[in-house]
Amino acid sequence: MLMDRPAQSLSQTNPPGDDLILINGLEKRFQTRANEPVNALTGVNLNIRNGEFICIVGPSGCGKTTLMRILAGLERSSAGTVTIEREPITQPRDDIAVVFQQATLLPWFTVLENVLLPARLKGDRTPKVRARARDLLRLVGLEEFERKYPFELSGGMQQRVAICRALLRDPKILLMDEPFGALDALSREALNLELLRIWGEQRKTILFITHSIPEAVFLGERVVVMSPRPGRITGVTPIEIESPRTIRTMGTPEFGKTCDAIRAVLGGGAPGAAERVNLS
Repeated sequence: MLMDRPAQSLSQTNPPGDDLILINGLEKRFQTRANEPVNALTGVNLNIRNGEFICIVGPSGCGKTTLMRILAGLERSSAGTVTIEREPITQPRDDIAVVFQQATLLPWFTVLENVLLPARLKGDRTPKVRARARDLLRLVGLEEFERKYPFELSGGMQQRVAICRALLRDPKILLMDEPFGALDALSREALNLELLRIWGEQRKTILFITHSIPEAVFLGERVVVMSPRPGRITGVTPIEIESPRTIRTMGTPEFGKTCDAIRAVLGGGAPGAAERVNLS
């Protein structure tokens, strides 16, 4: 049964201080069509360790996706610095991959061809890269579907293909922007377990954006809470829940208390405020 299948143990973390990503004084401002300034992010500071699984929660419009796009090199910051191994992020990099909420698979490509797309764009058609693509499909249990087309897959299976595609170039960092938000509850739970297993085997640094507090607590080693716009970090909660984690973990008192603590940070400590943020 799904709930009896343990996720990867979270005890295999890298030593404290092994920082990979450093975000200091990050600001992002936009101009509207009416030439009015909008502050999306202000004073964001965060260190992310190599191999760490970080989850970010916050209300809609707080700048979570903007932060991710800056980390991916798709947006430039207005002020502050963002570095990987002390090197500024100024453009997309081969060692950073992104998984979006929608799988965005090409409908005229098979599953295998969709996974191979990053290599195809680089002109890499070697047997080695095809072998890696097949290894990744095997990793997520889709080895028998490599010749199927996206319309023949469920939503959860399509997202597994998207994750394989992101991992093809063996990135150091995996950025995930609400990748399971559009899935039904059972598919979401299954992919949460799958993602923890992949993380345990691949040891990537993962930054995972979600609107779900339980999902963040289940997946993350730390949960970062962001305020309404202009987005800033209002709290960072270490997740000290025993591993390996299973679906039963969500029914434990520790899990519930951790979720409540994060809701309190989201609500600023005011009675009822966390509920008004409307994060489940």
